[in-house]
Amino acid sequence: MILSYEDFAKVDIRSGTVIKAEPFPRAMKPAYKVWVDFGPEIGVLQTSAQVTVHYTPESLIGRQVLGVVNLGKKNIAGFESQFLMVGCEDTQGAICLATLDPKVENGKKLH
Repeated sequence: MILSYEDFAKVDIRSGTVIKAEPFPRAMKPAYKVWVDFGPEIGVLQTSAQVTVHYTPESLIGRQVLGVVNLGKKNIAGFESQFLMVGCEDTQGAICLATLDPKVENGKKLH
């Protein structure tokens, strides 16, 4: 399927910095609760992320990530997920986060 640029532009992917991360034992699959600062326009949003293979909560703090901020909210095991942190699967299916290098300001839109 070919996606038009107009359709792609509707997906709001922003830069943000992880400010807090903690284990999420109630999740069905291994996951963390993660809070990301998306800058003054959007603020801090929280999500559940299945990234436990390659990351610890401590290693996530300060990491700049990309997140889809306009998908709506989702309840995951009693925790409100407010955005989707994006990444790709490695050869074993574990998620490797999409990051930025060099860093940019929080809240910048992916183009």
